[in-house]
Amino acid sequence: MNYLTREFFQRTPLLCARELIGCELVWKSSGGIIVETEAYAEEGDEACHTFHRPSARRFIAEHEPGAAYVYINYGMHWLLNVLVKGEVNGFVLIRALEPTRGVRAMEKRRVARAKSPLVFSLHALCSGPGKLTQALDVDGADHGRDLCAGGRLGFRAPASPAEVETDFRIGISKAAHFPWRFLARGSEFVSVRPRRAGPRARKT
Repeated sequence: MNYLTREFFQRTPLLCARELIGCELVWKSSGGIIVETEAYAEEGDEACHTFHRPSARRFIAEHEPGAAYVYINYGMHWLLNVLVKGEVNGFVLIRALEPTRGVRAMEKRRVARAKSPLVFSLHALCSGPGKLTQALDVDGADHGRDLCAGGRLGFRAPASPAEVETDFRIGISKAAHFPWRFLARGSEFVSVRPRRAGPRARKT
């Protein structure tokens, strides 16, 4: 498999977040094409954990680029980020995937977390950062995991560059005006359509 090397993540959060669109995230026997990301910068970004968490700054200092930065959001959902270190350090949040492998297993994990016999559409299976970690079975034990070490975890380069559009970051109250959300143009698998595209129907 043509996995991304550590060099890919030795650049700015904005560049990595954009160029991860169209790559495939492989997580053991499951995975999907990345269709939505957000960039967060270590300096000057109030929405980044480094603004108010010394532990996040220590994480950057102690880990190599390409490490998984996993945290629990509001005590409910694990979120998967990847560390980038270049001219500007920071993180890229993986926000949504188009499922490509291990779909049945991902459905079972989502149903188990929901504790009800829900049926998830393929479009809704990984259409948000909390949904995709449930589907892939990502949790706090994966914090610090090297995603450039090969094996069954990592990012596969696309056959050709994806068409990308940008939008404002969502789900945050600080620095929400930064247009640092990147989406695969026209994808039905994103969490929320770009704001200029109008409202989107809610997904399960």
